[in-house]
Amino acid sequence: MRRTTVLILLLSALSFFVGLGRPAIGDSDEAFYAEAGREMVASGDWLTPHYNYVHRFQKPILFYWLVAGTYVVAGVGEAAARVWSAAAGLGIALLTAACARAWYDERTARLAGTVVATSFGYFSIGRLSLPDLPLAFFITLTTWTALRGLLDEVGRPGRWLLASGIAAGLGFLTKGPVAFVIPALVVLPAWLVEWGRTRLPVRELAVAALVASLVAAPWYVAMAQVHGQAYVEGFFIGDNVDRFATSRYNDPRPLWFYVPIVAGGMLPWTPLLVCALSPLLAWMRRRERPQLATLRLAIWAALPFLFFTASIGKQPRYVLPLLPPLAVLLALSVWRRVDEGTSRGGRRDPVMMTAGLLTGLLLVVLGALIYRAMPLIVMVNPQLVVLGSALIALAGVGTIGAALTVRPERLPWVIAIAAAASLVGLQYGLSPAGRDPVQNMAALVLKHRQGDEPVATYRVFVRNLIFYTHLRQSDLPSDEALRQYLRGPDRVLCVITADELAKIKEGGAVSVRTLAEVLYFNASAVKLRTLLSPDPSRDLERVLLITNR
Repeated sequence: MRRTTVLILLLSALSFFVGLGRPAIGDSDEAFYAEAGREMVASGDWLTPHYNYVHRFQKPILFYWLVAGTYVVAGVGEAAARVWSAAAGLGIALLTAACARAWYDERTARLAGTVVATSFGYFSIGRLSLPDLPLAFFITLTTWTALRGLLDEVGRPGRWLLASGIAAGLGFLTKGPVAFVIPALVVLPAWLVEWGRTRLPVRELAVAALVASLVAAPWYVAMAQVHGQAYVEGFFIGDNVDRFATSRYNDPRPLWFYVPIVAGGMLPWTPLLVCALSPLLAWMRRRERPQLATLRLAIWAALPFLFFTASIGKQPRYVLPLLPPLAVLLALSVWRRVDEGTSRGGRRDPVMMTAGLLTGLLLVVLGALIYRAMPLIVMVNPQLVVLGSALIALAGVGTIGAALTVRPERLPWVIAIAAAASLVGLQYGLSPAGRDPVQNMAALVLKHRQGDEPVATYRVFVRNLIFYTHLRQSDLPSDEALRQYLRGPDRVLCVITADELAKIKEGGAVSVRTLAEVLYFNASAVKLRTLLSPDPSRDLERVLLITNR
């Protein structure tokens, strides 16, 4: 086994797999997939996804199948719900290394794979039960194998294009047409750029398209036959066209929205992107022509970025497929910078040193902010918070020291070690093990529920409570709906924050009784002020279980 592969496996184990089941399923899109997989196993319906015991048409079937199949083998749990996202993170790191090895060398492959395996963006998504990272894996595999078949293996493209067709079909089964669109945006322009030296393998492309159709089409056909026009319109129009072209699912965001998202997702490697400025300026001034492989990577990163930027409905995780080509370009730029410095006989490179100092400073600040926020992280043992924040800060101090003392060619590996240590610190310093407020609230609901009483949520634990109660629940959409629910003739239960309950009482007479409460730190609502000046009385929510009888 190659040393690069061993390194990526070790780093990915820390980034994606260690402690995978510690935090509870979040009150986010993750809950849809974790719970839909559980309901698939419970109902025995492996054709139509269900969430909250009603049809869920929003996404295709493959990720639901993967999660449900893992539940059958390993039992229902947080780690089982997330393992395929983690596996996709590992797969993308290995694919990125393979791409860099084929087009450049082993040194570039090792660093590019390391960047993917230790980037904060992939770490955060690889630990959630979401189809986005598996989709990014299939898009990466489709794109790379198509480029290899069309541009590198022109004499024998069949096996590469066949792999591309299979990957595209699986991507279509994971999240729909975007699995075809993004690779096409990259492969077609790249082929046109190199048109003069390649032929178009029409027969092999036809076989790949047929294979992709055979992989993806049967389930869609079955769904259309069973559910008719409601499914076709709900998925292909509502969940794809509307998601891209309207603000129905996501609030409108500015054109520059993805710039900080990409920069943040590549942390802690982002400062090293400064190494790419010199070759980029040389290309722009036409002092130097990029290699064909480098031009392919630039197309691979730029055109999907423009596509997602043009969309109305923007989400941070949509741009996950951009990281592999950016990681290879970053690795290539770093080693070019190192080699140029070595040829000049210099032992210090001010650009590399500055990037290392900035990376270290960012990690020190991150560790300090986590320590400062400790009063809010009520679900985690304070000692773990201290240890986690200290590990991140020490990783930053070590990076600063290395930037000032070690040779430039060693600095990337110091950053890799610091990144891995920081990811472990984040995982254990912020994630509880079985003590999350939603798990406690679910236990309280089951304890206080009498018979078949209805259960509802109002603006808290809306999506993830059902994963732990296994009870169908109502998500009340408005204040008036909540008042009507509580004024009904029968006893009901509702999960609500203390602040929302106070507003409801102010708006009209509502008779309720509080049965239990938990403290909840809503990480999705964190602002910079929250970290700089944490105030438990302001930033911790009291989540109540109430009844009308």
